[in-house]
Amino acid sequence: MNWLSLVAYFFGGAFLTNAIPHFVSGVMGKPFQSPFAKPPGQGLSPSTVNVVWGVFNLVTGYILVCRVGDFGWRTTRDVLPFGLGILLMGLFSARQFSRFHGGDLPKRS
Repeated sequence: MNWLSLVAYFFGGAFLTNAIPHFVSGVMGKPFQSPFAKPPGQGLSPSTVNVVWGVFNLVTGYILVCRVGDFGWRTTRDVLPFGLGILLMGLFSARQFSRFHGGDLPKRS
C-alpha cells in the first residue's frame, strides 16, 4: 500500500465533507461562508457560488478517493484515513461555522 494513497483518502474525506454545507446551502438558495467571500471564510457568498464550490469539492473528493490507489470499503487501512478526514473536517467546520450560525452552546452562569 502506497502511503500517498492513504493521504489522498484522508483529504478525499475532508473534501467530500466540505462539499455538503456549501452545496446544500446553495441549492436551498441561502448565502453561506466560502473562501471567495470578503473577508474569506467569514463573509457570505451567493448561493450559486456555493453550489459551484460544493461541486468542486465533491469532484475533488471523488478523484482523491476513487481515482487514486485502489480504495476498498472493506479495507480498514483505506477507510480509517478516509473517516479521519471526515471527522476532522466535520469538527473544524462545526467550530468554524458555529461562530456565524449560533451553534455554540450557551454559557453557564
